[in-house]
Amino acid sequence: VQLQASGGGLVQPGGSLRLSCTASRSIFTFSVVGWYRQAPGQQRELAASITAGGTTNYGDSVRGRFTISRDRAKNTMYLQMNSLEPDDTAVYYCNVRHAYLNLWGQGTQVTVSS
Repeated sequence: VQLQASGGGLVQPGGSLRLSCTASRSIFTFSVVGWYRQAPGQQRELAASITAGGTTNYGDSVRGRFTISRDRAKNTMYLQMNSLEPDDTAVYYCNVRHAYLNLWGQGTQVTVSS
């Protein structure tokens, strides 16, 4: 299984970005898929996740601003990020888990700055 993440970049505070992560097989075959982020000098933390059944979970700092979704036809999950703040600056990683599998994408940089 391979994951390909994209969509990061530089955005001004208050702006929006959408991250994409495409898997080499159906995204719906994984028990949980999600996005994590890691800022410089900090631990990796959950941004958002969604189970195969559709239950979502969000980190406290992004709840209400970020939305995770999936596209079955494209084998892709998304992270829509609105009202971005400088503290959202981090490398964002997509992740899929199922049974023994715990796979990470390559990471995409998101920088929020004026």
